[in-house]
Amino acid sequence: MNPLEERIEYEFHNPLLLAEALTHPSLRHETQRQYFDNQRLEFLGDAVLQLVITEHLYAHFAAEAEGQLTKLRSRLVSREALAVHAATIELGSYLLMGRGEEASGGRERPSTLADAFEALVGAIYLDSDLATVRRFILQQAAPDLAQLVAEPVDVNPKGQLQELLQSISPRSPAYEVISQTGPEHQKTFVVRALWEGIELGQGTGRSKKQAETAAAIEAIEAKRWEKASSMVGRDSVEP
Repeated sequence: MNPLEERIEYEFHNPLLLAEALTHPSLRHETQRQYFDNQRLEFLGDAVLQLVITEHLYAHFAAEAEGQLTKLRSRLVSREALAVHAATIELGSYLLMGRGEEASGGRERPSTLADAFEALVGAIYLDSDLATVRRFILQQAAPDLAQLVAEPVDVNPKGQLQELLQSISPRSPAYEVISQTGPEHQKTFVVRALWEGIELGQGTGRSKKQAETAAAIEAIEAKRWEKASSMVGRDSVEP
């Protein structure tokens, strides 16, 4: 098994499928040779992901209506979510790509990582069966599935916080990354929510988006803006 197969706990029967999944289109464009690339597998993997996630949500969220299930699925198969899965298994380091693409940061680009993850799903499906690829997908998505259970689909803390603050001032809250720690595939972000010079809250997450959401939740709970709302109208407000 190569290192990536060890990471994903799956050994390919047909190694060419794995090679195809890891080949970025830039390699063919740059060399002007007829290499295969991962775009067709990406197309297939997207459909397999949609099916597996839809099936799981249908079985485990029986009380939710169609519209709610669609929102849940969108969160799980979003480009950001797939890029996080790809980073977790360090997929970017295994990609074959043109020198120009690599020099421009292609190995860390979220869109490239998300596409490669879809291609990997497609490759596993073709190399095995639906049951096997289902196990892989649900294993990778386990943290996000747990978060769905804990966080109702209609809750949008960032939007809620913005509505609360804009009833006081036209200024929107800003989110600032305080720190990011850990290896590339397991980064932890700490973000703070700022408004009118006030730090409203801090949050931690596996991605900037998750950390921003956590910061908004703390801000809503703490309501630190209430102490300074009477001073809004000045250029800035001291904490």
